[in-house]
Amino acid sequence: MLKTIIPFEKIPQLAKTDVFYARGDEQLKPFYRYTPALASFDEALRDRAGSQPPRTDLVDVLQEQYSSLPKIPAVLDHIEALRRENVFTVTTAHQPSLFLGPLYFLYKALTTIILAESISLGLKDGRQVVPVFVLGSEDHDLDELNTIHLYNKKLSWETDQKGPVGSMDTSGLTSVLAEIKTILGESDAAKALFQRVERAYTDNTTIAGATQAMLHDLFGAHGLVVLNMNDTRLKRHFIPVMRAELLEQPCFRIVNETIAQLNGLGFKTQAAPREINLFYMTPGMRERIVLEDGVYKVLNTSLVFSKDELLGELESHPERFSPNVVLRPLFQEMILPNLAYVGGGGELAYWLERKSLFEHFGIPFPMLARRHSVLWLDRDMVKKLQKFGFDAATFFADTDSLIRTYVEQHASGEVSLSLEISDLQKIFDNLARKATAVDPTLEKAVRAEEVKTVGLLEQWQNRLIRAEKQKHEVTLNQIRALKEKLFPGNGLQERYDNFLPYLLKYGDAFIGELKTHLKPFDAGFVVLEDRA
Repeated sequence: MLKTIIPFEKIPQLAKTDVFYARGDEQLKPFYRYTPALASFDEALRDRAGSQPPRTDLVDVLQEQYSSLPKIPAVLDHIEALRRENVFTVTTAHQPSLFLGPLYFLYKALTTIILAESISLGLKDGRQVVPVFVLGSEDHDLDELNTIHLYNKKLSWETDQKGPVGSMDTSGLTSVLAEIKTILGESDAAKALFQRVERAYTDNTTIAGATQAMLHDLFGAHGLVVLNMNDTRLKRHFIPVMRAELLEQPCFRIVNETIAQLNGLGFKTQAAPREINLFYMTPGMRERIVLEDGVYKVLNTSLVFSKDELLGELESHPERFSPNVVLRPLFQEMILPNLAYVGGGGELAYWLERKSLFEHFGIPFPMLARRHSVLWLDRDMVKKLQKFGFDAATFFADTDSLIRTYVEQHASGEVSLSLEISDLQKIFDNLARKATAVDPTLEKAVRAEEVKTVGLLEQWQNRLIRAEKQKHEVTLNQIRALKEKLFPGNGLQERYDNFLPYLLKYGDAFIGELKTHLKPFDAGFVVLEDRA
């Protein structure tokens, strides 16, 4: 397996904030606490040592959530270890996507595991770091979570269920499972893989439970702990923050101030706050809470509360209150003894908008660690790249650029007229100077002729390129096909492909290879080429 790291700034598919944070740009440093590096964890450990997360409730909830899953010693030991004050976590989070969604779902889990193991190696005095995957089970946007792509086929789960996706019933997935079985095929490996998926989604009644089971199956041996935070015992610890949000709405002011600062530096808003950043949630329903005319209303329902009624409801039923994307990070960090949050570029961009909010509530702000981004090339893809004369880094360019590069490199004659165009522009520059010296009004006419003449040369250049393209039509179509396979829709493989085809081809060795080659804080986009 050949590993190449491409600097993030050379990846055109990534956003500005993502690239600037990854390279440690000075403009963003006021918006985070720790430099993302292993050496920074000494400071993070010192800062976290004084905090008191609700360890007993956390462990009780986890033990209950794992009671029906296979007993894997690495996971059980990690859960029990969280009772100790010298045990900390590295955390990632994601909504419970259907069949684990795109590949980056796995990369988040692996990055978290690798980082936790690497920190633990340097610790003494019984200190330990546990990898935790938090399920955003309260998210209710089904359209973001209900689709996967298998071998270029799109599979979607259509359901009339409403409310938090994590609480939705898995019984309606029969037809999707049948499609997956057909697509995977009838080989022994396909049957074994399908049984693992089917077991997760039929032995568990909710999407959150099925997602936990799949992650447990894939990563339990590595000690990954999966936590569903939609629990009354955990929500009760978050009541002070939710009460402040209902009464004072600090998020709206504080986060918008930070967003204004980031916008002033040229960074786009990632997740703007609302005036109240809480939902009211009951089975089959999750709707925003708004304050209108002195009363609290739940949108799209007839529910109305006075201030005292709503605060009483919060005390009696904290599980009915659900934080949105603005408040969810605070809830997570209050419950876990966390050192670092592992996220993608978009996630870390909205965490950068939250530091001052954490400070307002006195909650430790974790290190922000970018998850690994990976492009995986199997042997067939590697051979095709070599045949075309491209390396993996070059293939991140858009399709037209790749085609043009190939044609120019393999043309039977020179097709680029860039030198001629450059020489022509110099001639017109000299002509413009002479014409201006005689009559300044003549320069405009000279430049118009320049545009016309350069345009003629560009047309001839395009004719030469088209002629060469016709000679290489078969190869160019192969390049287009490979580009679309590696970068679907000119996007990233990790944001499109599901993990099942890779596990079918390589077995669990796929995860093993990833874990072997990914290192904490790899400084760029990782390309792994199967050349064995």
